[in-house]
Amino acid sequence: MQRPILTPDLDLGEAPITVSVWLAKRGAEVVAGDRVVELLAGDVVVDVSAPVGGVLIERQVGEDEAVRPGQSLGVILARDDD
Repeated sequence: MQRPILTPDLDLGEAPITVSVWLAKRGAEVVAGDRVVELLAGDVVVDVSAPVGGVLIERQVGEDEAVRPGQSLGVILARDDD
């Protein structure tokens, strides 16, 4: 099953949120809780973790691109046991 990696609601007011750096490459095996992408909101750096274990099959947003809370950043093909 495919599971999205979502931008968290950071509750930082009007601060723009951008993708700072992807920490996992497309095709990488990830474990639930692994840091996969780093966001920047104003002066705050936020790590986004994999919601499930599996393979990162798609990055939907590139580095330095603006995102909004709840937006899908990428997709993980979940392992059957997660």
